[in-house]
Amino acid sequence: MPDLTTSMFFLAATLALNVTPGPDMLYVVARSVSEGRKAGIVSALGIAAGCLVHTFAIAAGLSGLIMAVPLAFEVVKLTGAAYLLYLGVRALLSRDTGLAAPTVERARLWAIFRQGVVTNVLNPKVALFFLAFLPQFVDPTRGSVSAQLVLLGFLFNASGTLVNTVVALVSSGAGQWTKRHVGSSTLFKRATGLVFVGLGLRLALLERK
Repeated sequence: MPDLTTSMFFLAATLALNVTPGPDMLYVVARSVSEGRKAGIVSALGIAAGCLVHTFAIAAGLSGLIMAVPLAFEVVKLTGAAYLLYLGVRALLSRDTGLAAPTVERARLWAIFRQGVVTNVLNPKVALFFLAFLPQFVDPTRGSVSAQLVLLGFLFNASGTLVNTVVALVSSGAGQWTKRHVGSSTLFKRATGLVFVGLGLRLALLERK
């Protein structure tokens, strides 16, 4: 498993990324505002289930490759670093136009959960992010690569689900104010940009042990 320092850095980066408004959070806001607290929490759980699919897919596909082919580690590392740097620079340079919360129609709780799963699973940007983010905290010398990827994915998902659940509770009570303001914070965007740039540089300089 990752060492204590790496784990603490991972948790700090995870929290910083999960509190930044994005499409998943805005979906939770839209459901919470339009249909109430229960619908918002169910939508957050649907997104969490989708993230688990990405986690297991990456663990299954990357672990053997990274262990068997040393060059694969370098390819994954540099590709991930480039993607994180791109996200960071884009966030730092973007204008504060805000994110529009989607308009959603009322639906049964199972339909809300299913929509959250499908929306997350079919989003290629989520897969790319997990591919770029999780492997840089894996140390092949400290045990099973797939187990480390699954553990990190669970930790990231737990943090995101907690944040989205809080957002659902706040949004269902605060209503339209949250819907108008949650996606328009310049501070969040700039902080996220710096986190992405830092992670990208860290990953680019990471050496295989």
